[in-house]
Amino acid sequence: MVPMVSIIVPVYNAEKYIERCVDSILNQEYTDFELILADDGSEDTTGAICDGYAAKDSRVRVIHKENTGVSDTRNGAIEKARGTYLQFVDSDDWITPDATKQLIRAATERDCDMVIADFYRVVGERVSPKGDIDEDGFLTREEFAAHMMENPADFYYGVLWNKLYRRDIVEKYHLRMDAEISWCEDFMFNLEYIRHAERFYALKTPVYYYVKTKGSLVSQGASITRTIKMKLMVFEYYNNFYKHVLDEADYEKNRLQVYKFLIDAAGDGIVPLSLLPGSRKLGDERTSASPDAVAGEGILMDAYRNRKLLEYYLEPVAVKHDMTLVEARLLLYLSHAKSVHTRKELVDCTDISRGRLSYTLQKLVSKGYIKVEETKSDKGTEKLLTITLLSAADRVLADFAIAQKDFDCARFSGLSEEEISQYELLAEKIKKNIQKVLM
Repeated sequence: MVPMVSIIVPVYNAEKYIERCVDSILNQEYTDFELILADDGSEDTTGAICDGYAAKDSRVRVIHKENTGVSDTRNGAIEKARGTYLQFVDSDDWITPDATKQLIRAATERDCDMVIADFYRVVGERVSPKGDIDEDGFLTREEFAAHMMENPADFYYGVLWNKLYRRDIVEKYHLRMDAEISWCEDFMFNLEYIRHAERFYALKTPVYYYVKTKGSLVSQGASITRTIKMKLMVFEYYNNFYKHVLDEADYEKNRLQVYKFLIDAAGDGIVPLSLLPGSRKLGDERTSASPDAVAGEGILMDAYRNRKLLEYYLEPVAVKHDMTLVEARLLLYLSHAKSVHTRKELVDCTDISRGRLSYTLQKLVSKGYIKVEETKSDKGTEKLLTITLLSAADRVLADFAIAQKDFDCARFSGLSEEEISQYELLAEKIKKNIQKVLM
C-alpha cells in the first residue's frame, strides 16, 4: 500500500540520539507514512539500531550505503520514496507528536504544494519558538517570495525539515540536492522547488525541534576561498530565482532587498538564542501530564484525563494564535456559554483563579476576541459581565472546532459507530441525572 508521506532521515554515526528522533516519528498521531532511514556509512552502531527498528515496525525502511555526504544520502532516499508527500527530519532532531498530522492536514485541506511551519530551536536545555511569517494562512508564490526576501538567510526558509513537499513536483522536475556543495544546499533545493510550486501554506504551530549542533562552514573545515565561492554561487542562484519569480519592473524595484542576502548570508543565518523571544527550559514549551495520574483510577483521575487530553489538542491552537493555554480555555468556554456571567461563575467553570481571570479577560479584549461590559446585578451584590465574542475570534473558534474533533477522535478511537451512538445516548442520560441533582 502506498503511504501518504515518506519521512526521510539521513543518519551518520548517530547512535547517541537516533532513538529519540525515530521514536518521535513512530509515535506520531498520523500513521499513514513510511520512514526511510538512510545510513550514510555509519562507523558506530547506528546501522544496527536502524535495522532493529525495521525489524519491529513495517513502516521503517533502511538504506545502507557508503559514506558520500548528507546531500547524496537524501537524494538516494528520494529515489526510494513512494509517498505522495516528502517530509525531512535530521537524525539529531525530533518532531512533535502532531507534526505530520499538522503538515498533511494543511496540505490536503488547502490543496497546497508546500507547507512551511514554525519550529523550536534547542540550545542545551533551553528552547525557543522560531518562525518568520506572522499569520497562519495561504500564500501565492509571489507572496511567499516576498516574505522570504525580508529574511533570506533565515533557517525558516533555507532548511528542509520544517516543510512538506509534493513528491510529484520533485520528480517531475527531478529536483535533488547539489552534492558538490556543503553550504545552503537545502536552500538551493527549496528555491528550485518554489519556482515550480504555486500554492503555499504557512503554519504558525511549531512542529520540529532543531538542535543547534551544526557548525558553520569554518568549523566544518571549509577553506575561506571555497567558502566565498560557494556563497557567491548560492547568491547567483538566489538572484536568478527572483529574476524568474518577479517581472522586470518588480525585480528592479527590489534589487537592493535581493542583494541583502549577501549580507545576511555572511553569518550562516546564525541567531543567538538570547535574541529569540519566549526562550524557556526544554520540556516547558508544552504542558505535560502526570503519568501516575493518567494511569490512575477514580472520578478525579477521569476528570484529569479528559482535561489533559483536551489541553493536548487545544495547545497547538493557542500557540498558533499567540495565546496562553489559559486564554484558550477561557475563550473556548465563552464560545459555548451564555453571554452574561459573574466572575464567580467563570472562576468556578474554568478553574482559573479570580486574579488570573481578570488578567485573562483583559488579554482577550486586547486581542480583539471579546468585548466585556460590566453592570450591577438586580440583587446589588456581584457585578454581571456581558461578554460578546467578536469577529476576530472566528478563526480561533474554527481551529477550536478542529481541536474538539481531534479530541473526540482520540477518545473514540477503535469504537464502532454503534458503540459511539450508545455512548452518546448514555452520556446524555448521565448528564440529565447530574443536572437533576445540581440544578
